Order: sequence, then structure tokens, then C-alpha cells
Amino acid sequence: MFDPIGSDVRRPVILAFLIFIGVCLLWLFTLATAEQETPERLYVADRSLSPVLNGFALAGEQISVVTLLTVPATIALFGYDGFTFALDSLIVLGVLLLLGQKIRNSGGYTIGDIFALRAPGRAPRIAGTAVTLAITIPILMIQLRAAGVSAALLIGNSSDGAQILCTVFMGCLVACFAAVAGLKGNSFMHVAKVPLTLGTLAAVALLALRRFDWNPGSLLSAAVGKSIVQTGYLHPGGWPYTASLGSLNTLGDHIVVILGTAVMPHLILRVGASRTGRAARRSMSIATGLVGVYILLLIATGFAAVAVVGAANISMSDEGGQNTPILLAAGVLGEGSTGRVVLITCMACVVFFAVLTTVTSVTFAAAVSFARDVFSRSRRRSTDVQEMRALRVAAVTVCATGLSLAAAIHRYPTEFLIAFSISVAASCIFPVLIYAFFWSRFNRRGLLWSVYGGLVLCAVLTAFSPIVSGSQFALWPEAKFDWYPFQTPGLVSVPAAFVLGWLGSITSAEGSESGFGALQHRSLTGEAIAPQVADSRRHGF
Repeated sequence: MFDPIGSDVRRPVILAFLIFIGVCLLWLFTLATAEQETPERLYVADRSLSPVLNGFALAGEQISVVTLLTVPATIALFGYDGFTFALDSLIVLGVLLLLGQKIRNSGGYTIGDIFALRAPGRAPRIAGTAVTLAITIPILMIQLRAAGVSAALLIGNSSDGAQILCTVFMGCLVACFAAVAGLKGNSFMHVAKVPLTLGTLAAVALLALRRFDWNPGSLLSAAVGKSIVQTGYLHPGGWPYTASLGSLNTLGDHIVVILGTAVMPHLILRVGASRTGRAARRSMSIATGLVGVYILLLIATGFAAVAVVGAANISMSDEGGQNTPILLAAGVLGEGSTGRVVLITCMACVVFFAVLTTVTSVTFAAAVSFARDVFSRSRRRSTDVQEMRALRVAAVTVCATGLSLAAAIHRYPTEFLIAFSISVAASCIFPVLIYAFFWSRFNRRGLLWSVYGGLVLCAVLTAFSPIVSGSQFALWPEAKFDWYPFQTPGLVSVPAAFVLGWLGSITSAEGSESGFGALQHRSLTGEAIAPQVADSRRHGF
């Protein structure tokens, strides 16, 4: 069995890794006990986070297991196509920058809050929670599965049984974190993750470059020589999941990834926690710079990994290449050196930190949505203590559900989960944000048609797409019921959600223009319009 770590360094690496986990546990519990048990304090930290701190935390939200492990893997195995997908993560913050100030000034911080801006009542908030769960559960499954694969490599046993056990172990730890964390405590964890991640990635990239006499051209040439497809490594078309589906599919993938990732529930919550709309814009500007550095380091890590380790060895360790960063950390220094132990340990800690913070963030966002949009409005006299208890129960339940499903589908490809989750965000949240802030006729029926129509389309089109059946990398490759020709349902569901929102609004007798002016004023200034002014505008005075 291919063992890049080596038995000589495994024991000190595992020991240091366990110590790091213990320190994280102690730190998070300390942060949790320092927070007041009030909903607003836990949900958005009383909106007291400074722009710089929130900017670092927002950048930390982008340092997830999916980007940390998948981006270098796709670059190492497929070259140019992986490089283009890496750039999407940077454009995401540009899209969020356009909407962030309006989101913060509106006063909302859950998807239910956003939906209720133009359609008050329980139904839009319940729809917001349903969409949040539809996005969150697949993300948890993907993140926990990737964590299990990396932990199994660390202990030197990459069998299916070992990976499942590691997935369960990591998931149980993260469930404990998610049950006690508030936004402020999680923010500090994100802030600490940013320099640790950037420093570790920079170290492995520079050490890899040193092996080629500090010549980037030599490193790139070695990467091409050790790639799977040498002639097409630096040209488009190497990504096997979409190569046979045409350029329209590839373009649709990029658009859906950008739109969907920009409006994830945990990012909306993070933006809503800013002090003001201007502070939100400043935070996102800081985050954009940090994420730009992060993406450049991921790209360098991907090319360095194939140059040092080789694509064949990366695939041998894990078919999807999710161990690429750890393999590179193990390969840039000679065996038996103390530096190698330190580097592997740091990379393992970065992976764990990414799992801890990302899973906690998405779980917390789902739990807040349930406690605020469902539980507190289903009871006329719910107390703060009851709402906090509902938050904790929801966090553990969501995390346990994601963990159970991650262990159950461990042996199956998970590309369909990524496509579904991102498409739901792009189809059910992005159109509502655009209509809510920019179209005066948008109303309750339009919102519900857009949200539930987009959700149903995402589920149906994903089930009948090439990532579920009929292709080599499908969930069931032997079956063939892939009548939908594209990998991502968002190529159809996003424009359909816009059409459904428009159609539902114009066919409803319910008016919404009177509240649109007040929302516009608040989204621009952050202040509620005075009642007498709103009344005079409504009557044309």
C-alpha cells in the first residue's frame, strides 16, 4: 500500500495532531462560556465585530475543506480546468460585495429574514429554513467525508473501514463544537485559521520550488511530465466530469458555482453580523485580498504536488486526489527530518481546522434558521432559554444527520451533492435577493413560487443528470436514466426560478409597492424610514 507519510514520523505527527485537537476543544469551550446566553449575542455577536476581525473571519469562511483539498486535487490531476475553477472562489466575494451592504442594512441575517423582507408571515420563513437545510446537509456530508479520508491517510490506513471510522470520529468532535459555539467564538477560530493556513501553504509551495532551484518554469515542466494527460495538461478539456457535455455545461458550472457560493446561508449570517453596511463592505474588501492570496497558494500547491509527488501516486492514495496537500507536505522534505514532521503536522492541523470551522459555521447557520424562523415563531411565549435550547438541539441534530449520511454514502461519488447544494443556493436564494432589493412588484406568491419551484427543479434535474447515472463518474454508472444533459441543474433552475418569481408576482393581486420604498431607503442608509414620511410617499405627497 502506498504510504507517503512513513512509519518513522507517524507517531509524532499523530501525537501533535491530537494535542492540537485538545487545544482547539479547550479554546472553543472557553470562548463559549464567555458568551452571554441571549439569542442576539449568540447569533450575530450583538453586531459588535470590527470590520477587520469580521473580514478575516469572512476570509476564513472561504477556507473550507472543499477548497483546501479539492482545488489542489483538480489542478494536480486535471491541470488547466482545475485552475479555472479555483478562480471562481475569488469572484464569489465580488458578487457578495455587490449585495452585502444591502443585506446588512436590511437588518436580516437568516435566509428566512431575507425572504420576509417582502413577504411577512410564517410560510416564507419556513421556506427559508427548508432551503437552508437543503444546502447545509450536503455540505456537511462532503466536508466530513473529506476529513475522514485525510485522517485515514494520517494514521496509515486508507481502507474503506478506516475512512468511515475516521469520518465518524471527526464528525463527533465537530458536533461537540457546533453544539456550544456562538458566532463570536467561531469568528475567532476563523481568524486563527487564516494565518495558519496561508503560512503552511506558503511553506510547502516554497519548499517545492526550492527542489527545482527556484525556477517556476522547471516546476511547471515537471508537473506536465508527471501528469496523467501530458499533452493536454495545460489546455482546457481535461476535467473528465464535464468534458463530454460541451462548453455550455462548463460555462453553466462556473456561473452556478459563483452565484450559489456567494449566497450561502453561513455567509449571509456573517455579513448580517457586521456593525453597519459600510463595515460589511470593508470586511468584504479585506476578505477579498486574503482570499486572493489563498487562491494563489492553492494553485501553486496543486502544480507543486504533481511535480513533486506525481499524479499517479496522488490517484493511488485517493482516487479523487483529496490528500494532495498532505502528500505534498510529506514529499518536499527528506525522510527523518524534524522539519518534515512539523510540516505534515501543520498541514494535518490546517485540514482539521478547516473541517472544524466550516462544519461549525454551516451547522450553526442552519440551527439559527430553525431557532429564529421556526421555533420562536411557532410559540407565542418562547423564552430566551427555550430558544437557546432549540438552537443546541437543532445544531446536534443537523450535524448528526450529515454525519450519518456521510458514513452511509462513503463508498460512492459525491459530485452530485456539490452540484445540488450550490444549485439550490443559486436557484432559491439569489433570485429572491435580486427581486427583493430591485423589483417593486415582487410579493409573497412570487417568492414562494420561485423558492419551491427552484428547489423542486434542482432535485428532479439532479436525479436525472449525468452525475447520478449514465457516466463513468456517476453515482450509479451502470444505470442510465440521464435524460437531462448537463451536470448542474442550475443551468435550467436559476433562470426558471427568476421566471417563476416574475410570473407568481404578476398573477397575484397582492400589492407590495408600499413596502418597497421603505426597504430601498433602509438598504441604502441602514435606517428605517419615518412612518409619516412613508405615508406621504405612499399617497404621492
